[in-house]
Amino acid sequence: MLLLLFCITTTSCESVYEDLDPCISGVRLRFVYDYNMEFANAFPSQVDCLTLLIYDGNGKYLATRTATRPDTSDPDWRMILDLPEGSYKMLAYGGIDCADASFSFTSDPATTPMKDMEVRLNPDLLTGETGHALHHLYYGALDLSVPKPTNNGYTDATIYMMKDTNDVRIILANENGLPTDAADFDFSIISDNTLMNYENDLLPTSLTTYRPFAQGNMEVGLNEEDAPAVMAYAELSTSRFVYNNPTTLLITRKSDGNEVVRIPLLNILMLYKSDRYRTMPAQEFLDRESRWNITFFLTNESLWVRTKIVVNDWTVRMNYISEM
Repeated sequence: MLLLLFCITTTSCESVYEDLDPCISGVRLRFVYDYNMEFANAFPSQVDCLTLLIYDGNGKYLATRTATRPDTSDPDWRMILDLPEGSYKMLAYGGIDCADASFSFTSDPATTPMKDMEVRLNPDLLTGETGHALHHLYYGALDLSVPKPTNNGYTDATIYMMKDTNDVRIILANENGLPTDAADFDFSIISDNTLMNYENDLLPTSLTTYRPFAQGNMEVGLNEEDAPAVMAYAELSTSRFVYNNPTTLLITRKSDGNEVVRIPLLNILMLYKSDRYRTMPAQEFLDRESRWNITFFLTNESLWVRTKIVVNDWTVRMNYISEM
């Protein structure tokens, strides 16, 4: 039955399209990822594999199409779908079928209605003391109608994608320029955000602890005594941030287990939003931005100076962080 509905071979689709055969009925799909703070299409440069799930108007599964590089890296590339007249629903995922994918479907799409489709972060990436640099995940959805076959060829349509992963880089600096050693600290981000439904909403499971996939020290110059000033860093990769979903950044001192930093991470990240975007909703900002840099200044006793942190390029002074 599917062979009657879909012409999977791209070459034959393209040759028919060039001839403008009146029997043509289908869609030329473009994929765009401009839901970022640059407001520019980064799909060709960032999405290295693509999975498209095709459903009828009632959400019943029909077919799957995939694409990899060099197709996805070509700004002019379009996915050609031969479809009969009718209504369709589509879900697009970037990064889920790559060799080093970090996310997967919880069930076989071919036997699962669209409303029951779920994507999860692979559990094996959440074990051990060392974290993982997650392969980035992108999501998009589209409802469309295919008209009767005409001499005009395929209908043009666009699926707009959004990014579901974040990279957070933490820097620890001593307020007096004394060396800071990353090996002296444990870094983690704690959140319940590993499972998403077909609308890309988070589904509750349990709290997950993300750990650094990289950490170390960097010499950044000399202090007042002309000794090397060394800062510590840690980089963590997480699934989607959703505003009002409790997410904690925790840094503890290994020597005694005491907490150096415990903050509501998403509240802090929202401080990075410039007044240029003051009308942008909080969730849109968290979805558009995906790379975060936060610097904490410590005292000689490795305690956080609670009055000053730097989020990306913004200096933030806070006196009552525990009340946020």
